[in-house]
Amino acid sequence: MYPLISTQTLAEALDGDTPPVLLDVRYRLLGPPGLLDYQAGHLPGAVFVDLDTDLASAPGDGGRHPLPTAEALQVALRRAGVSADRPVVAYDAADGSIAARAWWLLRWAGHESVAVLDGGFAAWAGEGRQVTQEVPEPEPGDIVVRPGGMPVIDAPAAAALARDGVLLDARAPERYRGETEPIDPRAGHVPGALNAPTAGHLGSEGRWRAPEELAERFRALGVGSDQPIGAYCGSGVTATSVVLALEVAGVTGPSGPAALYSGSWSHWCVDPTRPVATGGEPG
Repeated sequence: MYPLISTQTLAEALDGDTPPVLLDVRYRLLGPPGLLDYQAGHLPGAVFVDLDTDLASAPGDGGRHPLPTAEALQVALRRAGVSADRPVVAYDAADGSIAARAWWLLRWAGHESVAVLDGGFAAWAGEGRQVTQEVPEPEPGDIVVRPGGMPVIDAPAAAALARDGVLLDARAPERYRGETEPIDPRAGHVPGALNAPTAGHLGSEGRWRAPEELAERFRALGVGSDQPIGAYCGSGVTATSVVLALEVAGVTGPSGPAALYSGSWSHWCVDPTRPVATGGEPG
């Protein structure tokens, strides 16, 4: 079931002796809170986990969605019922780009049995599967967060990757090119970074592409296993879906999984001494 799980496999697991912990991480960058979607209907047993308050620290010098502290993340995960001996499945509205943040943080925390629901809530509800408004009261979990399970890089390391390895920018092409920037103070991308929009992970039906298709996509972008790989996005959230896609594709660097530039563009662009590239080429 890892790192993606189908709706059918999840339904079977929920009926099993040890059902997974379900985390609903629906979120809109510019729109009503995801909690409203959760309250309107969610998968049975799912606990809502808030991206802004549970899966990130407060905005500041580290960007718009800095990584949470180990202590804060442990509190949030235990409250949701996450334990070391139970698998976890995270889902968002549809494409997995937000659920990947929960997946990545759990892996970073040392929990290996975690998956993202392929197709998210849209796929589950679209198949006529059970949806409820009942809010569960899970037994507190016992997970101990031990950071370090996934690699993290800072701005200098991201710049070095863009120069000497592969740094993938998960944002939409128009933001990568610097044609528009609706959130951050400067437009463009890290010089040398390659554009790998999260939409490219999905097929025509909104499900994730097969591993061999994803592998071919990354090969076409120039990603090879002989190079160190990193990923960033606007604030360090959707870049985790690039890390997830690389894992699904079986693409890793010489030292393991792709590294996450956690501050991402929201951190890079606020320092006027850091260069910015625009246009469709890496620069």
